[in-house]
Amino acid sequence: MRPVTYGVLTLGDNLADPHTGATPPVEQRYREIVGLAVRAEELGFDGFYVGEHHFCDYTVASPAVLLATIAARTERIRLGTGVALLPNHDPVRTAEDYATLDVLSGGRLDLVVGRGLLRRTYTDFGLDPDASREIFEEKLGLLVELWSGRPVTWKGEYRSALQDVVLRPAPRQGPRPPLWIAGGSSFGSVDTAADGGFGLILPALVPPPSVFRPLASRYRERAEASGYGAAASRLGLCSHVHVAATSQQAKERWRPYHLNYFSWLLGTLMPWGGMNVGRGRSEFGIPAFEDLIAGPSICGSPAEVADKMGQISEMLGLDGYLTMVDHGGIPAALAEESMGLLATEVLPQLRGAAAASAG
Repeated sequence: MRPVTYGVLTLGDNLADPHTGATPPVEQRYREIVGLAVRAEELGFDGFYVGEHHFCDYTVASPAVLLATIAARTERIRLGTGVALLPNHDPVRTAEDYATLDVLSGGRLDLVVGRGLLRRTYTDFGLDPDASREIFEEKLGLLVELWSGRPVTWKGEYRSALQDVVLRPAPRQGPRPPLWIAGGSSFGSVDTAADGGFGLILPALVPPPSVFRPLASRYRERAEASGYGAAASRLGLCSHVHVAATSQQAKERWRPYHLNYFSWLLGTLMPWGGMNVGRGRSEFGIPAFEDLIAGPSICGSPAEVADKMGQISEMLGLDGYLTMVDHGGIPAALAEESMGLLATEVLPQLRGAAAASAG
């Protein structure tokens, strides 16, 4: 079994602190994200990942630009998207942007792509959300061809044709992109990842991780049967995580921020129309905090967090685990404190347990 890698994911939501009511300026939020990435490298995390959203309080519309800034401040840590919205952009320009980032970072790019969650993103970019899978599949195929370094002559439905186009700059990591697909609402994304020899990241931020067991099993089975083989399969998952010295402290201080995030998510974001949750306002109310930490969210002392993360990793057979620590208006210092405990007291337990099991 390969060792599990551990990363930090930010979606860049810029919400008011529920205690003070103050919302930081976006430039401050960007500086905080860069600082979080630098600190993640210092603490020994394996990767730092930045999401992409448009026209809302998720403030990062251009993760490639933000990750390039982080690349200049770091030396070792992998830099990834979480996710890059490939269907909403020209795949040629996407290939150029992330090849540039791969060069600037010295070959540290992890490119995670997906269809995204919101129907409105498609309509605002002049695309049909009901064709999201077809658009994604076509643009993914072209991206992979471009990354190969060979001249590409191509014709499709959702972009103008290409004649003998060679990607420049040439990426450091070739001839295949260091590609992961994010998805978990259906078997479609799972099959695309497995059949193409790509990694798969399951979004366990709202549903409990146990619901992904059939998807994880299908991914492993199809990956083994693909032309790329089981060795090419990489399965990851992301979770909201908060760690404090004691369970009581963790729950007391995280509760207002975590509920603030879900209140915004369900009350503001979902009326835009989710790809997989219906076109209107979510039928679900704001979950109780106790239900969240009993389900998808991970909160507690280092021992509690290590136990839950370890159980999830073992249940799904994970190769990678992304932790989201800075949402809901939580102050940067508190997010960094939690991340520090995660790195110094939780991850050593998880890595030690994995080493003992392998031995």
